[in-house]
Amino acid sequence: MDYGLIGGKLGHSYSKDIHEMLADYTYDLCPLTKEEFVPFMEQHAFRAINVTIPYKQDVIPYLDSLDDNAKAIGAVNTIVNKDGRLEGHNTDFSGFMYMLKKHNISVKGKKCVVLGDGGASKAVVAVLKKMEAKKVVIVDIIKTASAITYEECFAKHTDAEFIANTSPVGMYPNCDASPVDLTRFPECEAVVDVIYNPLETKLVAQARELGMTGVNGLEMLVAQALYAVEFFLDTKLDEAKIDEVYHKIYEEKVGEQ
Repeated sequence: MDYGLIGGKLGHSYSKDIHEMLADYTYDLCPLTKEEFVPFMEQHAFRAINVTIPYKQDVIPYLDSLDDNAKAIGAVNTIVNKDGRLEGHNTDFSGFMYMLKKHNISVKGKKCVVLGDGGASKAVVAVLKKMEAKKVVIVDIIKTASAITYEECFAKHTDAEFIANTSPVGMYPNCDASPVDLTRFPECEAVVDVIYNPLETKLVAQARELGMTGVNGLEMLVAQALYAVEFFLDTKLDEAKIDEVYHKIYEEKVGEQ
């Protein structure tokens, strides 16, 4: 494999379509079990890959270097093989920031709730802090050093003005699920879901019904892919391609539904 994506279950992924629209190479989807992951990373028989759930942190011990974003976040979604040296990057950071700016979502001085505490969550939290959020609260199904429980969130943080979902709740095929009921957050102005399949999650649909800004993850997916291609090929691409590819993929997937 020259270029591709590794992760757990990849049947829902649009990454092959997106990369092959952005660049002139074949992009392979490579689902790996935990047992297959170790030899794959030890052999590193690839030019460059993207990494998704659940390996964004697991890949780090195999890498020779990390860029500043990957170091700050503690998660990697892009790896480039430079003559046997593996370089780790995180383009989720840039992809999420692109999506907020595209939709004129300002978090400066606001309380933000981030649902989920995995690799994607770390990138989202880093962006929110960089964009000067007043407070960032991480929520997960179990309490950890960095996350509170949903019960604690409902007890203390229903005044949140921005919510980002980085958990898999609501992702295909479990499209009827939603991580929270937004009627419990009357101050909320905007909701971003990093899930891109389905094209509109139940969470985003409810946000729009309640008059909030609601954004699904497809634009972030395309944006982070474009920034990954720049690392893969050591080149610069026009950001206008993000919108162009986003609309093509969106129309294609709507046609399939």
